Amino acid sequence: MLAPRALVLRAPGTNCDHETARAFELAGGLARRVHIRALVARPAALDDVQIVCIPGGFSYGDDIASGRIFALELRVRLADALHRFRDRGGLILGICNGFQVLLQTGLLAAGAGGEPLASLAHNDSGRFVDRWVPLMAQPGPCVFLRGIGQLELPVAHGEGRFVTGSGAALASLDAAGVLALRYDTDRDATANPNGSQADVAGACDDSGRVFGLMPHPERFVDATQHPAWHGRLDPSVAGAGLTIFRNAVAHVA
Repeated sequence: MLAPRALVLRAPGTNCDHETARAFELAGGLARRVHIRALVARPAALDDVQIVCIPGGFSYGDDIASGRIFALELRVRLADALHRFRDRGGLILGICNGFQVLLQTGLLAAGAGGEPLASLAHNDSGRFVDRWVPLMAQPGPCVFLRGIGQLELPVAHGEGRFVTGSGAALASLDAAGVLALRYDTDRDATANPNGSQADVAGACDDSGRVFGLMPHPERFVDATQHPAWHGRLDPSVAGAGLTIFRNAVAHVA
């Protein structure tokens, strides 16, 4: 029986695709890095995989806004294929730049008419933030966060502030249980690195099979990647981020 297959979708400026593919391999899957132009030329490639991941980086240099051009390509050229993939039970993961892309495609946090209810704005500080943050998974449908409570992951972004168009939109998403991951400000008052509303660090769709997050789980798949691992963490134990990839692989196995 073949291991579950993941397609790691990259574009010019993507720079976390190798690490993300390795994380899926460590989790027991088979990962293949695919350029968006190749997928546009052959959307049927989605029929051969169970997981699609849009990794982090600076797609197209983030020249207009983070993830904007990548998201436009997906909406114009691959929207139907991606929706069919999701509707047949496929998993979609967006990390950092990938989260920005998913919100702009309408695959996450969309209203009844498909309009986006949330976006990711510039950090409150006006600066790029690169640090480790404590996180708390929220009860809900998210496949990727099953069995996860508290964890710690690194963030690295300049546009990661989760915002909604209105208080009603935020309340609606919260009531639906899709604001799946929060910066844990109960453990650390400075945990929210960007000023996100309600400390949101990640969100899923109603099915729990589409998930986007600003932190980078692929950068903490073994203990020695943590800056304070020596004397604190057992180097034989996997990093907390690997659980997210294991959950995905196990769900489609």
